[in-house]
Formats: sequence, C-alpha cells, structure tokens
Amino acid sequence: MPATLTGSLIQREIGPDHVCVLTFDRPDSGANIFDAATLNELNEHLDIIEKDPSVRGLIIASAKKSIFIAGADLKTLLEQAQSGELRDFIAEGQRVFNRITALKIPTVAAIHGACAGGGYEVTLVCDYRVASDDPVTRIGLPETTLGLLPSWGGCTRLPRLIGFERAVEVILKGKLHSAQEALKLGLIDELASRDQLLDVGRGKLAEGKRKRPSPQPPLPEGETRGVAGGERKATGNAAPARALEVIRKGLTTSIDESLKLELDAIVDLGETESTQNLIRNFFLAEKYKKGTSRAPAEKVVHAAVIGAGVMGSGIAQWLSSRGVTVILRDVSREFLDRGLANIEKTYADAVRRGLMSEEKAKQGRSRVVASCAPMELRDVQFVIEAASEKLEIKKEIFCELSMQVGPKTIVATNTSALPVGELAAMTVAPERVVGLHFFNPVSRMKLVEAVVTEETSESTKERALAFVRQVGKLPVVVRDSPGFLVNRVLFPYLLDAAELFENGESPDGLDKALLEWGMPMGPLRLIDEIGVDITIDIASTLEKAYGRRDRAPEILGRMRQAKMLGRKTGSGFYNYEGKQQASNQSLAQWRRAAAATEDVNLAHRLVFLMVNEAARCLEEKVVDSPEDADYGMILGTGFAPFRGGPLRFADHFGLKKMADEMSRFAQAEEKFAPCEILKTHAREGTKFYAE
Repeated sequence: MPATLTGSLIQREIGPDHVCVLTFDRPDSGANIFDAATLNELNEHLDIIEKDPSVRGLIIASAKKSIFIAGADLKTLLEQAQSGELRDFIAEGQRVFNRITALKIPTVAAIHGACAGGGYEVTLVCDYRVASDDPVTRIGLPETTLGLLPSWGGCTRLPRLIGFERAVEVILKGKLHSAQEALKLGLIDELASRDQLLDVGRGKLAEGKRKRPSPQPPLPEGETRGVAGGERKATGNAAPARALEVIRKGLTTSIDESLKLELDAIVDLGETESTQNLIRNFFLAEKYKKGTSRAPAEKVVHAAVIGAGVMGSGIAQWLSSRGVTVILRDVSREFLDRGLANIEKTYADAVRRGLMSEEKAKQGRSRVVASCAPMELRDVQFVIEAASEKLEIKKEIFCELSMQVGPKTIVATNTSALPVGELAAMTVAPERVVGLHFFNPVSRMKLVEAVVTEETSESTKERALAFVRQVGKLPVVVRDSPGFLVNRVLFPYLLDAAELFENGESPDGLDKALLEWGMPMGPLRLIDEIGVDITIDIASTLEKAYGRRDRAPEILGRMRQAKMLGRKTGSGFYNYEGKQQASNQSLAQWRRAAAATEDVNLAHRLVFLMVNEAARCLEEKVVDSPEDADYGMILGTGFAPFRGGPLRFADHFGLKKMADEMSRFAQAEEKFAPCEILKTHAREGTKFYAE
C-alpha cells in the first residue's frame, strides 16, 4: 500500500511511525463539509485502515486556513428534507462515524478552525480531541438554531462525555465556543499552537484507546429549569425541545438506540416548514453577506457622520469599531458630548460582555474625532447624515455638504422614511447620493437598507453595498419611496394594534397573541421601544403617501401630549420600572369600551397587513425579489424567522385563503383589501416563490 494517497476530498498519509493522518481538503473551497461524496471517501479510507495491521493510530486533520469541518452540507440537507431522502443520508453518516469508534487503534481529532455540527460530531467518535489555540478555532453544535439537532452522535455522545447539564447547554444554545471555552466545557482535551497540533495529537495516541465513559443519569424533568432549554419561550422552532427529549431518553438506553432516536427526530424536524425556513434564512444571510459584485471594492478608511444623536453616535461607534476613522460633527456641543458618552458606554458594554478586548475598545475610541466646527471633508470617502428627522433641516445639511466634500465622496442619509431623492436634488452630484438606513441600536441590528434614487449611479450603489458589508452589516437594496421597505411594511401593523387597543382590546392580550405567533415582542411594546412621538412622525410621512392605512389613531396623539412616549419617559402602553413593566392604567380615559365582535385571530389580522404591504413593495418594485422583502423584515423587525418572512408565510398559509379572509375584513375596513399581486396569485393558484 502506498504511504500517501491523495483522494479528491481527503488525503491519506502514513508516516514512519505508522500513524495514519487523514487530512480533509475539499478542492476549490475554503471549507470542508460532509456530503455523500465525502462520506463515501471517508468510508473507503476506513476500509484500508482496518485492513492494514501496521497502522498504530489515526489522526483526523484539515488543510484549511480557518475551517476544520463546517458540518453537513446544508443544501443537501434542505433538498433531502424536501424530497424525503434525509433518513438515508443521516443513517449513512452514523454508520461511517461508528466505524471510527470501532477501530482497534487509538484515534485523535486535531482541530484547527471552525469545527461545527457534523464537523464536531466526527471528533466525538475519536478517542481524543486536541485543538489549536488560534482565534479562528470555534467549536460547537449549532444545529438547533437551524431547526435541526445533532444526529451523527452529538445528542448521544456529548452527554456521555461532559454530562447531561453541560451537553444540554451546548446543544440547545447552539453557540460556537472559542478553543479556551471548549477546553473548560470538556469539548476538547488539550490546546496547542497550530504548528504543534499534530505532534500533540501523536502524544495523545501514545496514551492508547480511551475507556468510553459510562452514561450519567439525566436530571429529573422537574430539575431542568436552570438548564438551557428547561424553561424556554415558544419560538416556533421545535428543535431545542426535541433535542432535550432525545438527550434525556438517549442517556437511559444504548448508543445504538440513542442514535435511532436522533435519526427519527431529525427526519421529523426536516419535514417541518419552520426548519426548512430556518435553513433558507441561513442561505439568505450568506447571500446578503457576499453580494454579487465580482470587482474588488476600495476599502473605506475615512468617513464622517453628521449629527451626534442616538443614531449618529451609534453609527460613528460602529464604524470606528470596524477600523474606520470617523469625524463626528454636530452644531451643538451638548449633543456632541452626549454622543461621545453614548460611544463610550457602547464600548464599555462590549468589553464587559466579552465581545471585544479593552485594547480593541481603546483603539476604536481613538478613531473618533468630534467637532462642532466644520472640518475638511474632501478626503472623506463616505459622509453619513444622521441629523433630526426633519426634511428641511436635512435639505440644508445636504446643500452645505455638497460644497464641502470631495469629487469622489459618497453622501448618504440615515433617514428612516424621508425621500432621499429630494435630498439628492440639493447637491451638485445627485448620482453620488444614497440612503444608508441603519437600525437602532446600531451595535446590535444587522440590517442596513441601501436606498437608491433614480439618480443614484451604479458605481455609487456598488460602493455603498461594499461599504456596508465591510463594516459587518447586511444590506438590502430598496428603491426610494416613503418608508422604504421596513417601516412601510411594519407601520400598518403597529398602527392597527394601537387602534385595536383604543377600541378596547387589552394590551396584554394583543401583545401575547403576537408573541405566541412568533414575534420577538408585541406591537404595543414595540411602539414603546420606538417612541410614541417618533411613531406619530413616521406615520404622518407614510399617511401622506399611502392614506388611511398609515393614519395614527387618536390615542397616540393624546399619549404624546401627556408625555407618555414609551420606555424613554418611563410610561407608554406600559409603565416601566427597571426591568419590570405593567399595563398603563391611566390610558383607560382615552379608550372605548370593547365592542362585542366576532372571534378574530388577532395575529392573523395584524400580520395580514404586513403581508399586503410587503406584496405591494414587490409589485411596485421597491424591492427586486420576495427574498429581499422577507429577509429585510426578518432582519429589520425580527419577523418570526421560522415563518420565513411575510411573503414566504403567505405562500405557506395559502394565498387564496388569505385573500378571502382579507376581503372579509375589508368589508368593514378598507385597509384590508388585498393588493393586486396578492389577488392575482390567489386567482391563478401561483405563489410568490416559484419552487
């Protein structure tokens, strides 16, 4: 047998010490994944290893710079989940992995880079796991975040390795851990520098076969409240609960029986709409992260932010944390000081939460230069205006900026609803104006709406998209129209909820209905977070364009007059004290007595308004595709991810059924009348998504 064999996906090398090293190295790819071909090739290598009595140990390694093995091929999983072939693929993976466990020689996984899902499960069938102490090494089982569960032995072997409680924590949270965290949790046995990894692995082989740990009994069901997943709110994702069930039952049976439980569970989950949507969302994230441009983009190193309020200071902090030097400008020294305090607080919070080191935070702070006086902007690559949401103020700023910036500078506005084209018209180069609508809080919200006007050049659009990706945000392109995508789709939903409250619906009942449907928070609570005053201002802009469906109900105006603006003033629909909230009883004076109405599904009534508006955005070409509408709403509002976005949900619900229900609502309230594209799909039996 040759000492070295290079397969198409896995290289085999047997050294003079009779140790076989299997190195995963998928050609023309930065990642290793498990698909049918990889499992096949691994199986063939194991045939040879089993038959060669001279082999004294096996090391599994990777040749990639930053990825060990990224797990099973998700495209394969999604296709097989839809075609009913998933069971065979998972069962084959279990069979091949079991062969590694059954080897009579000791085995080691030498982990460098991302080691996730099936990539970590293949290490669990080895006797030992050593990992590089490099920051690129991240280890974990993220399957439950995608609506799946570890089914190549993760739910079976990990609890036997590190105990029930820790395994539940790792599997149900789905987090990828640093190598140091993985060592503390027991996910790996030893750390080494990358260049010493194989040598340390050989040292572990010298310890011989490892005695398999005896299963520890799981905690009684009533005692899992403190364990991740013991007390979880409904999210529409059934995977965490199913994983907990498999782990618990698996620990009381044999490994073979436990693997069968894993297999049945992943097949069941794979057939659900929610799991298929969560996997699709993963691919959408990759699509928006990468973009379609092939041309290398110029790196932005110097930017300016005009306006040091909550949004301006948030944007300046985020850019500075991603390596961009930022001029933060405001006419008010008081606003500037407050903005700098916000930046300091965000950095301090990031350090406290372990998201960055104190050194990185210090470097970030040093990149912000604050000024009340006009500063030279000719060398700045991007200027982002984030001043007060008043059209006349913004027009004045754009007129001034037009004279101050350089011939290649792109001037962007962070407006959430105002017409970008009218701002561009104030400049000498409207082709270099774009909207970049960041969401609050900037440090946590991934979405940026990239708003293009009729004048915006293709070059400006591409540079803006590259800039957004450079600073770690996900851009969705929208055409310039009132409210763009997110606020336009969200506001009919929020305003109808406020109107229902005014007409006697209980705040707890309304918000609870939407939480149970899958939203991250109820609509009334969301208005309190946005601010009642800002909600009214945005509604006023939208009503001018779209009429009655965006009219703010009277109660919002009364709340503004009484300075009940939401969380920022301590009272809105709810009264806030620290982390506690309770219904604001003083609003009763402005509410009507609840009328006797027919039984209506509150969640459907409110969500249908979002579906209708998202469909209009597609119909009017505000967005190019249903994916843009759906992913924008998931990222921008937390629209129940497992439902796939408003248009994907509509397809699943049934467009004819939805149009019929909306038409029934429209007999009393015109705003529910289904738009043309929705009626066409309902009539012709077609869908927003072709597949």
